[in-house]
Order: sequence, then C-alpha cells, then structure tokens
Amino acid sequence: MFRFKLYRFENDLLLAASDEDLIGRSVTQGDIVVHISEQFYGTEQADQGELRGLLARCTVANLMGERCVKLAKTLGLVSDENIVRLEGVPHAQLAVMGDPS
Repeated sequence: MFRFKLYRFENDLLLAASDEDLIGRSVTQGDIVVHISEQFYGTEQADQGELRGLLARCTVANLMGERCVKLAKTLGLVSDENIVRLEGVPHAQLAVMGDPS
C-alpha cells in the first residue's frame, strides 16, 4: 500500500506519494534530512492500481520508497539517473512539461 496527498496549485496537480511503511521515518544524506511525514505525504491509502491512476493525472510528483518509485519507473515517468537514494530509500520527483492540451 501507498500513502498519498494531492495538492492543487493553479493549473498543476502535485502528487506526494510514499510507500506506506516509510511514513513517520526520517532519512539523511549528508546535510539533507527528509522527514517522510503524514502531514506532507498524507493519510489516504492507495493500492498500485490507484497510484497508477494518480500518476497519470498529476503534473508534478514527489515520490518516496522502493515500490512507489519503481512504479513510476515502470510507467516511464522517471529513469535511474533521476532517482536519488537517501539512506538507501529511493526518492524521485517529476514534472510534466509542455502543453497539456
């Protein structure tokens, strides 16, 4: 399962999604500390099919965790060179560029 939260900014829909088991954890890489919080990543649950639909709708995404990032990679939304690891936890961000019409 995944946790997610949607944010709307004008014409953009941001999806924050994480593997559910990471919620409440903090990861560090050098000076960077990321809190995988329920406040940011949300309380709503989604299975893989639901997350796939959310990824298809969003224009921006912040993704955390093995399963979450792997799904985005499988869908061709992120590639290996765009994935960073924080204490071994994969993290990726994506933005849909261009005219959405």
